[in-house]
Amino acid sequence: MIEEGQAPGADGEGAEESSEKQQPKKKGSFWKELPILLGVAILVAIVVRTWVVQTYYIPSGSMENTLLINDRVLVNKLVYDFSEPERGEIIVFTAPESWRSVMEEDEFIKRVIATGGDHVVCCDDEGRITVNGEPLDESSYLYTNPVTGEQDPPSQDPFDIIVPEGRLWVMGDHRSASGDSRERFIRTGGDVQSSTIPVDAVIGKAFVLFWPVGDFNWFAIPTTYDHVPDPA
Repeated sequence: MIEEGQAPGADGEGAEESSEKQQPKKKGSFWKELPILLGVAILVAIVVRTWVVQTYYIPSGSMENTLLINDRVLVNKLVYDFSEPERGEIIVFTAPESWRSVMEEDEFIKRVIATGGDHVVCCDDEGRITVNGEPLDESSYLYTNPVTGEQDPPSQDPFDIIVPEGRLWVMGDHRSASGDSRERFIRTGGDVQSSTIPVDAVIGKAFVLFWPVGDFNWFAIPTTYDHVPDPA
């Protein structure tokens, strides 16, 4: 040990002792540690992907212009362990088999329009969907044809339903090209159960569009949903 104020190597004994003490420690081989580091990284990635956040790509135009084909979004898979889906949120869910055109394509992405107990009607005198009597202004996200500039109507078909408890009424933003609650309601002759999805089928909430980078966007609930009252 070198005491304060003493120069190392001031005498032979001190120099020899210092030399022994300062022998470099043996370091573990990087190549031996690398498999362990890779294993930990893979394990963390699996845990995050399974229970926390997952990347999804958009395979269809049912959510245009909010989401385009081949866009990539991040989905929070943990959020609904502590809360319920809210009106206006964009969610990924496991679609009922009757909704699928291809059985293997079982994960859909849509917007929540109404939740359990809500009274959903299409349409009022101005062609707007109403939820619990409050008309929705959906102009900020409904599909707009890039050539003609025409915007999809909120619905091509009338409906008047009360969403069963524990279920959701969901619709794509590209209303004329979306297999959703409205489409199932018409196809089933007005079967409310078949045209809604169970809350338990929800995988998570899409919270950000991250690819293409130039289209990066955080998803927020449109302000029109702030005015929707609770169901009577």
